[in-house]
Amino acid sequence: MLSLQPSSCFRVALRPDLSSSDLALIRAAIAVLDLNGASMTTSASVQTSWDAGFRTMGYAHYDQALAMQELRLLFEGQWRNGLLPHLVFHHRRPGPSGIPGPLVWQAERSPFAPPLPTSGIVQPPLHATAAWHLYCHATDRAAARAFLVELFPQLIAWHHYLYRERDIDQNGLVYIRHPWESGQENSPLWDGAMQRICVTPDHMQRYQPADLSYLHHRHPSESDHNKGIYLVTQARRHDYDEATIRAEAPFLVQDVLFNALLVRANRDLAAIARLLKFDPTPFERWAEQTAIAMNEVLWCPEAGQYQSYDLVGHNPIAATVAANFAPLYGQVPSPFQAYQLVQQLATPAFRAAVVGTCGVPTCSREAQTFDGHQPWRGAIWLNLNWMLYQGLTCYGYSTEATQLRQASLILAKQGGLYESFHPDTGKGVGTNNSAGAAALMLNLLLDA
Repeated sequence: MLSLQPSSCFRVALRPDLSSSDLALIRAAIAVLDLNGASMTTSASVQTSWDAGFRTMGYAHYDQALAMQELRLLFEGQWRNGLLPHLVFHHRRPGPSGIPGPLVWQAERSPFAPPLPTSGIVQPPLHATAAWHLYCHATDRAAARAFLVELFPQLIAWHHYLYRERDIDQNGLVYIRHPWESGQENSPLWDGAMQRICVTPDHMQRYQPADLSYLHHRHPSESDHNKGIYLVTQARRHDYDEATIRAEAPFLVQDVLFNALLVRANRDLAAIARLLKFDPTPFERWAEQTAIAMNEVLWCPEAGQYQSYDLVGHNPIAATVAANFAPLYGQVPSPFQAYQLVQQLATPAFRAAVVGTCGVPTCSREAQTFDGHQPWRGAIWLNLNWMLYQGLTCYGYSTEATQLRQASLILAKQGGLYESFHPDTGKGVGTNNSAGAAALMLNLLLDA
């Protein structure tokens, strides 16, 4: 093993086969993550739930203390009923770039809300996976184990919340009640369900944030964003009581990506339990139950892929998106199902046009909704590329996995540390110097 001494004075374990461009990308990624870590001590700090999970995995490669701090700070915002909010505002300030702030969420209406202001929705449950990744890469295993002892009850409470409050059919499938809970805010998956929502101008004059400058890359339209705010205020009006929200909600979806990550997180929670000498069986049962339900309810044999299910409209969502392949990451499909998914990933619908790359666009190129400028409607999304790389590796598709890894690295080296890239030009979409993208690059370079 080699070691890199970056300007931040942290040491990183490296493989000897890394190129000079790989080392340059590692330095750039560490610089972005260091800047993000420093920002957590400023008045602008706000954490996004699953981004914090990705950042934890990136920090774990070179700064164990910072990795542990990332999850500790996030779980300071956990509600007493176990809900882990998608936003935690550490200094009681509005969110950046027009993100709805504490005055919009008013989470304190819930009797379970924490002292810190937070949002009132969740994001995909990546956190047990991030915690286990932290331990596996720890240089101080004793400190990492002590950290897992500290976090373990909070992780259990988070998963308990999902199965207690979001598993409407008691079959292991949990639902999301807001499109923002999916981590894919503007995905075409939600178009049909969002059409059911009618928002009046008076409502939006009262509740939308003043700054809508971020809509161009996070939402397809201001109308779509307004409907998201409507769902927030509906939940707020019910004081975030899950049963009451569920009874009136126009949006309840059993999302493929969310449930696939939950299966993986349950298995990683079981690994943590075994390490700490607790019984892993409850978490293994959760993982198995959700995986079985995904194959029974969300698998579409005719399409040869998984499809999210609209609980309000009582129908599968037929949109062909790359998130439908996320069960590979959770190791949910049978070998034959995995083969079918891989065959579809190789079709022109999911191949990028960038010369020398084969990144996976988030939406089928053949769909009318395809838009390479939108992160979840056609752009190549590094989060999903990383998950699919992991899934392909697990199922033995090493050639495809290597191609996908190289594609992601090429995009970052040529285009910058963006979360998303246009599938035709390779240009970054959204904000550059993304801490989430930086973390994923470290994972791709140092975990492979």
